[in-house]
Amino acid sequence: MTPEAVLKEVFGYPTFRPGQREIIDAVLAGRDCVGVMPTGGGKSLTYQIPARALGGATLVVSPLIALMKDQVDAANSVGLRATFLNSSLSHDERRARIEGLKRGDYELVYAAPEGLEAGAGAALSGAKLSLIAVDEAHCISQWGHDFRPAYRNLKGLKERFGAPVLALTATATPHVVGDIVTQLAMRDPLSVRGSFFRANLKLSAYLKAGEKASPRPGTVNDTRGAILRLIRARAGESGIVYCLSRRSVESTAEFLSSRGVKALPYHAGLNPAERERAQDAFKRDDADVIVATVAFGMGIDKPDVRFVIHRDMPRSVEAYAQEVGRAGRDGAPSDCVLFYSWADVIGYERLTSDLPQELSQWHRERAREMFRLAERRACRHQALSRQFGETLEPCAASCDVCGGLDPVGAAPAVAMTRASFGARAATAEAPSSAGSPLFQKLRKLRKQLADARHAPAYMIFNDATLLAMASARPQDEDAMRRIPGVGPKKWIDYGEIFLAALRDG
Repeated sequence: MTPEAVLKEVFGYPTFRPGQREIIDAVLAGRDCVGVMPTGGGKSLTYQIPARALGGATLVVSPLIALMKDQVDAANSVGLRATFLNSSLSHDERRARIEGLKRGDYELVYAAPEGLEAGAGAALSGAKLSLIAVDEAHCISQWGHDFRPAYRNLKGLKERFGAPVLALTATATPHVVGDIVTQLAMRDPLSVRGSFFRANLKLSAYLKAGEKASPRPGTVNDTRGAILRLIRARAGESGIVYCLSRRSVESTAEFLSSRGVKALPYHAGLNPAERERAQDAFKRDDADVIVATVAFGMGIDKPDVRFVIHRDMPRSVEAYAQEVGRAGRDGAPSDCVLFYSWADVIGYERLTSDLPQELSQWHRERAREMFRLAERRACRHQALSRQFGETLEPCAASCDVCGGLDPVGAAPAVAMTRASFGARAATAEAPSSAGSPLFQKLRKLRKQLADARHAPAYMIFNDATLLAMASARPQDEDAMRRIPGVGPKKWIDYGEIFLAALRDG
């Protein structure tokens, strides 16, 4: 099958996003490739489509065990044959999957880098690997913002299996890209950078000030109150609130819960069972808001996050790009609101003071760079994209500087900002029916089906697909199959159910 045929006939999408086709063509030709694409830019398709087109098995190195089951379930939901190998499996289940892999039962096999060290690598020895995809590849570099030593041991994979290597990341600077190429022993790789401009993300930033500080435009005195107003204006929608410390996570989650928000805390100090419960509640829409440290994020593959709030400034521009990129991955309008202060910079300096001097200095400069970005009164999308080597025109309507957005203002201002999203539907890549009763009816139906299947709601259809249904109102199979995201497997599993709901209005 051609890449276009796989895209349409398996995934139900009519066109590729920027950068996807170039990467796919390279790996199909047997060439190594580094893909730097923003979170939400469709990185997974760049190895899932070749997995179907190449035959054999594609190994996907994925950083978190918690994410693997969701990745496999999502792949299976569109008809791809996928599995994972990690420490959560019993001996018998692991052996059965390895035997299936050697028989050619799977197109995709997910494994963590630590698992490849611990035995999954040996288990793959009898398999025919057509492609090795390394997700979150910036983790291989100590100059990346999420260095993981186990990634360093992936260097021998290319020579061992003789397969092309595809390294994928959302946040690599040119320095980090060079480190990725060296550490993975890539040979003359094609480098593809997707556009970092996502018009559906509405970026804004506010300086945090003490109660006695004299306010200036873009300053807030009551950060907690501003966050509460933001969340109440988005009642029933999914969002993440990032905080610098565990203590701040706990106090913010308690404050929101006491005000009637379905919010849960998430940080590394919680035991694994508590973290898993919070993550599952969020994925299944039983909790609307997760209040978290940066420990939360990589394990989430939820496309309908409608807002990301930074209660405290991120530790670097790269981290900021990664974290805001978790909003609006389905293409629907989403708010990204940053609260920052110089005190946040000082806090990061304390956190990194015990590192080797060169590394500590590097982290200090990254925090200062983030502060300068927040302070700059210029197009925020333009400034963010420039960090990754992309030149953009000002966004015109997708940030507070260009579009005059003020999502933490008084309630009428918030309502006006939200109402304007519909008028910018073409720019935001989403129809204007987000508030329609039909869309809410489809969301309710999706939640019922998801609960019955013990699965996250977005595994059925994401918000962008439901929005397209609510806008187009298809009345027969042909019209329904033309909705982006309704592939053959999704039609078989859910098409008639949603078509009946659409016919009823």
